[in-house]
Amino acid sequence: MRLLDGLIAALSAVSRAGVWVGGVLLFAACFMIAAEVLGRRFFGFSFEGVDELSGYVLAIASAWAFGFTLISRTHVRIDTLYVALPRRAQAALDVLAMASIVGFFGFVAWFAWLLLQRSLLLSSKAMTPLQTPLAIPQALWVAGLALFVLIAFLLLLRAVLALAQGDAARAAALIGSRTQRQEVAEEIEVAQAILAREKQGP
Repeated sequence: MRLLDGLIAALSAVSRAGVWVGGVLLFAACFMIAAEVLGRRFFGFSFEGVDELSGYVLAIASAWAFGFTLISRTHVRIDTLYVALPRRAQAALDVLAMASIVGFFGFVAWFAWLLLQRSLLLSSKAMTPLQTPLAIPQALWVAGLALFVLIAFLLLLRAVLALAQGDAARAAALIGSRTQRQEVAEEIEVAQAILAREKQGP
């Protein structure tokens, strides 16, 4: 259990770092797009490949954000019926949902890997002025997807083990849907931390 928890924590840290890098890349893409728009409007010129690079950034940042979103349980879930069910039914639905994620995105990651292999084999380049070697953005994209699938599998395994030990609360904390009360409590904690820092001053 400790090894599994430690591995999940390590992958969570990697995923968090990936989210920060992805965020920086998205900001850079926004600045590039803004510069492109302003350049066309006021100076009559444009940068080549801004749309291409922005597409790569969006795909890579999204793939790396999936894992962190899953760990922090901030992904969207329709829980209108879920919250009215007993704890055992909720646990069963949580396991089913996580198993579905592992299965579906396992296929997505596999086909993405096949695409990357093909790009490497053929030395494929984008049919754009930049002629970007497609293996570079695809490798980063595949890495994000693979990390997401691994995190989802480990969370599923840890939750199933917790349920086998009768620890439904632990399983819910790993893969369950966050309740409104939990979300409000987290917002209050964040607000209190901000107020505490402001009281301490610079």
